[in-house]
Amino acid sequence: MPVRSWFATQIYCEPLQRAGLDRLNRGLVDECHRIRDYDAAGRRWSARNYPGGYTSYASLNTLHRFSSTFGELEKKLLRHARVYARSLDLDLRGRAIALSDCWVNIMPPHTAHSLHLHPLSIISGTYYVATPPGCAGLKFEDPRLDRFMAAPPKRPDARPGHRTHVTYPAVAGNVVLFESWLRHEVAPNPATAERISISFNFSWS
Repeated sequence: MPVRSWFATQIYCEPLQRAGLDRLNRGLVDECHRIRDYDAAGRRWSARNYPGGYTSYASLNTLHRFSSTFGELEKKLLRHARVYARSLDLDLRGRAIALSDCWVNIMPPHTAHSLHLHPLSIISGTYYVATPPGCAGLKFEDPRLDRFMAAPPKRPDARPGHRTHVTYPAVAGNVVLFESWLRHEVAPNPATAERISISFNFSWS
């Protein structure tokens, strides 16, 4: 082939575990609600910065250090992050990746999460706890988009690797991992129930 693909952007998606996801998620839903009820500072921050929803991002963002439930989740996420890091050919120079941040997101109907990235980390991701039918997925943006300048738009039937955006459906029990520099967003939740996820960052030390 005279044309080759370079500079790959890889996104990882896999069930957290092979069995017991319903039971695990029922417990996590309960704990996420209890965290929201306890976290007055987080509710105040969310009212200003996360309209209609709740996130513990600015208040309780190291939940794996204080909750045994989230501590167990950390162990499961770490297994996936190690697989993903190997697929990226990361040279960690003998250092290990570790979960540095972990927080809850509760998105009632119409709540959105605008385009952003996760600085000061290497791998970021989301674990889906509750995903009502029709809820918004996780939309990723081509990291080269601001450099396209005079480029024409892509055809509607463009091959997946040529598209400027891709959306991963939100599926309860799935882990989605991506490199932290990759911009992403969640559109307004069109479902009639809460979309609950746990987001996190990995660093290396």
